Order: sequence, then C-alpha cells, then structure tokens
Amino acid sequence: FDRFKTENANMTVFAKSGWGKSFAVKLEILRSLMFWTDVIVIDPENEYRTLIEKVWWSYLDVSLNSTKRINPFDLPLALKDQEERPGDLLRNAVIDLLGLMNLMLWKLTPEEASIMEKALITTYSLKWITLEDDNISWKEIPVMKDLQDVLETMDWATSMVRRIEKFTNWIFSGIFSQKTNVDLWEWLQVFSVRDLDDMLRPIAMYVVLNHIWNKVRSSNKKRLLVVDEAWNIMQHEDSAKFLFWLVKRARKYNLGITTIT
Repeated sequence: FDRFKTENANMTVFAKSGWGKSFAVKLEILRSLMFWTDVIVIDPENEYRTLIEKVWWSYLDVSLNSTKRINPFDLPLALKDQEERPGDLLRNAVIDLLGLMNLMLWKLTPEEASIMEKALITTYSLKWITLEDDNISWKEIPVMKDLQDVLETMDWATSMVRRIEKFTNWIFSGIFSQKTNVDLWEWLQVFSVRDLDDMLRPIAMYVVLNHIWNKVRSSNKKRLLVVDEAWNIMQHEDSAKFLFWLVKRARKYNLGITTIT
C-alpha cells in the first residue's frame, strides 16, 4: 500500500499503551525505506533507538547534555516552489517564532506579543535580513541571545527579558541559543527528546518540527514524518496549531505525516 498514491499521505494511529502502535509504525518505516522514502521521526520515549541500530543511520539526541543543537531562528535556503516574494520567508519565520515564544515565555500578553514582533524583526535586520531582502546567502543567522540583547533596549520588555534569560544565561542556556550543527541527511533520521524536562519537551518538539519543515519545503523528495506521543505537542495551543498547519500543507511538499497517540 502506497500512501503517496492517495489524496494525501497523512496517517494517525490511536491505541492503548502497549497495543503495538510504535511496532506497527516501525514496520511501515522499514517497508518505506525499501522504496527509497526518507523517514524522519520525533521520538519522545527512545523507542526507535533499536531500529536505528538495525539499519545503521542517524540518531540525534536533543537534550541539555547533547552537543547537537538546532537554532530556531534558521530560515530555509531555498524553496521547492518560487511563489514567495521578498520578505515572505522572514514574515513566516517571525510568525513561527511568536508561537515558540508563547511556549517558552508562558504565553505573551497582546502588548508583549506586539513588542516581541518588533524585537524579532529588529534582531534579523541587525544581521541584514529584512522584509525587503530576506535572502540569507552569506549572512549570519541570529540566535536567542541576539533577541535578548534587542529586548533589553526596548521599553516595557523587562518581564520578557527576565523570562528569556533562563534560555540564554541560566538553567536551560545553550539548548535553543546556539547555531545549528545538525543536518537532515538522506534515508532515516530520529530526533530523541526523551531526556528533556517535561516543560522543555513540547518546546523542543516545536523547534525540531520547524527545522524539519524548513528542510522539507526546500526540495521535492518523498518523505515520511513520524510524530510519536503527539499529545506532547497537541496539549499546547501554539504548538498544536503549528502541527495542524503542517499536516494541512504536507501534501504540497510530498510529505506524509504520521501522528501517534
């Protein structure tokens, strides 16, 4: 059965704990790999490690102690379609980052959201990435600390500065505030978020999903994206909206999304 020959290639898997959800999906992953379909998995419970060891591919640990990092400020290099106008990539990035900030900073007020939007645009513009020219070739991508520096110069942003500091200077520093040093290779890649605190897990899943989306929309390649324990990301409004939006657009980019819960 080829999911990509149907109206769309998405699938959802529901069952009680221990009834074989992950096993069934692993079986489909192996069969898909035989037909040269790339597979990406977000794994909150370390259930796909054995699969990786059997087929010998990439297992990326996303945790405080890992050396692997994804910068949530990344923009895609190129698009599969060329419909976007100058500024569209940056505009979409700012919208996604506002959703992320709602998760990280425990819900922004309307006033804070307005200040944050201006701060994000300013943060990119200081790296010469603007709504008039968002081509990132040869330009430096900002990181979370750059956003904090901008917020520190703005009126009425003191509360947001205090809340963002734990991701730049304190307990969670580093995990979301460094340049990306991972890449989506061919065939099979698993992102493990098991070793993250419950508060960090939906944030990390949001960041990983956005990183995957930036890569997927840049090339026309048949891919499956598996989001195991999807309730982790669906329990928060902003991350749930992002996953919903991803599922709605996946077909256009030759992507099939599997959610498991």
